[in-house]
Amino acid sequence: MKIPLSLQIALRFSYGQRRNGMLSLVSVISIIGIALGVVVLIIGLSAMNGFERELNNRILSVLPHGEIEPVYPPFVNWKKILKYIEKVPGILSATPYVNFTSLVEYNNKFKIIQIKGIDPDIEMRLSTLSQYIQDNSLKYFHTGQQKIIVGKGLADFLKINSGDWLTVMIPERNQQMKLKHISLQVSGILTLNCKLDHSFAIVPLLDAQCYLQLGEDISGISIKVNNIFKANKIVRDAGRITNTYVKTSSWISTYGYIYHDIQMIRTIMYLAMILVIGIACFNIISTLVIAVKDKNTDIAILRTFGARDELIYTIFIWYGTLIGITGIIFGAVLGVLIAVNLTTLVNRLERILGYHFLSDDIYFIDFLPTELNWMDVTYVLTTAILLTILISFYTAKHITYIYPTKVLSGR
Repeated sequence: MKIPLSLQIALRFSYGQRRNGMLSLVSVISIIGIALGVVVLIIGLSAMNGFERELNNRILSVLPHGEIEPVYPPFVNWKKILKYIEKVPGILSATPYVNFTSLVEYNNKFKIIQIKGIDPDIEMRLSTLSQYIQDNSLKYFHTGQQKIIVGKGLADFLKINSGDWLTVMIPERNQQMKLKHISLQVSGILTLNCKLDHSFAIVPLLDAQCYLQLGEDISGISIKVNNIFKANKIVRDAGRITNTYVKTSSWISTYGYIYHDIQMIRTIMYLAMILVIGIACFNIISTLVIAVKDKNTDIAILRTFGARDELIYTIFIWYGTLIGITGIIFGAVLGVLIAVNLTTLVNRLERILGYHFLSDDIYFIDFLPTELNWMDVTYVLTTAILLTILISFYTAKHITYIYPTKVLSGR
């Protein structure tokens, strides 16, 4: 493939021996500025992708996408209603649950938590919950054995391990001032590495009904949908077919703000970093101005040999673009390497500094996730290259008109 003459000359200008040290310095600054902008943008977008992945895989794969609860308990005919709900388009599964608030105690340490009664067999088939429970304890989580699975944050606070017995205190039915004390054995630790770990525990559904003296009554029906972004509509559709007074809610009302924050930060970061790359690209203007002054004798000689204005413009468009592309390539390689290993690098930095950047009792996860999306990398590189070409074209068009006779005569 034949290389255009303008590109050959631009390559010689770029990588040949320079007479002007200032030109080299400004070129290096331009390359570093563009590279840093690309690096930061790739890392930032990868971190946002990681947060979104963890929200989907770690939170929404464990918690229900929607819930239906009776306005006036008890939940009459819920077994019949459950069959109708499962047939609603968009619903993958619907399962009963019992929710209640409890005070737990171990070695004179107390904590108020939310306990959820679930059907272990259904959760094993339809949820990824078992992946986050140590030693696959959900497989041996059976009714009538006084078992409880607690979050890791709660276990750390109470300093308990699997096999320990703790006391659960719940109000007596119809006697709110009297507490029922129930001894339960910890059969597993739920490790989601998120805020949920500090105030969440699960027990078998039938046991929860027994503790609360509910009989066959339940707190509500939890729903998994095939499109999490349409959860509100699907849950409302399911609520309508119950033909009773129910209240509906979805993950959007509890964790939706996290998703919207991630998208907003992604957009702001992209715009901000594009501005940073744009400002770095403006250094190309200085580089081209100095380059034209440095190469004016060469340009004058080219003109005396009959070089047209278009050739001169194209030479310096290539010259500026080559500088930009050099910075973009360095930035892309470094950004991809850091983005792929971002979680490991941040963990090592935390160990060195002795400081934890994300605490799971404040944020919804306790580590900095990352997920490199090659489409994001493509968008970043395309935008940076277009900015470089645009600025190079505009600058070269306005600074390359040189009078050969004046230059060669020394006037």
